[in-house]
Amino acid sequence: MDDRAKILLVDDREENLIALEAILSSLDQELVRARSGEEALKALLTGEYAVILLDVVMPGMDGFETARDIKRRRKTRDLPIIFLTAVNSDPDYAFRGYAAGAVDFISKPFDPWVLRAKVSVFVELHAKNKQLREQTARLREQAAQLRDQSALLAARAGGEAAVDSAAVDGAAARERLQAVRDQVDAVAKRTGDGAETELSELRRRLDELDAALGARE
Repeated sequence: MDDRAKILLVDDREENLIALEAILSSLDQELVRARSGEEALKALLTGEYAVILLDVVMPGMDGFETARDIKRRRKTRDLPIIFLTAVNSDPDYAFRGYAAGAVDFISKPFDPWVLRAKVSVFVELHAKNKQLREQTARLREQAAQLRDQSALLAARAGGEAAVDSAAVDGAAARERLQAVRDQVDAVAKRTGDGAETELSELRRRLDELDAALGARE
């Protein structure tokens, strides 16, 4: 499985794309080209990207218009955009760029060290966010399993079905519930407030399961 992040390079000039690829190749990530704003928007329909390097001055749809379209899409509205501008560009570009959703500007010609450092920050952030989503999904799955087990306990207590005692053992259920709580706390410490809503909802569900198990004992 390829765990490399995708980085979208958007520039209408071939030599600029070649320069970007040469500088970023050492990051060992997947570099995707786009020669226009329209091509960039099409590329974003498939796959998940860590960051976009977007040229400001392009024929047809320029960088500002492209960025606004990217930010209007629910799937890509949080995607970081770094604008690429000429050294002697209009000072108003910065204001327009941030208004369009840019997180940073890099002037041409590129400083290789600065470019790599900035892009690597977003690649690392993308990897951590992806890991958090996977951990949250696993926690949800475990909470669902505990909920199912609680339902089995309720069925046994009410005489609704004959179930295997090992599957509905209350002590085992409580042990699993505590294990999930510990994982939630561990994820919260690593992510700070970044996933507080998701984790609060998981904690609420775990409290409900805990109360249900207590009522059946």
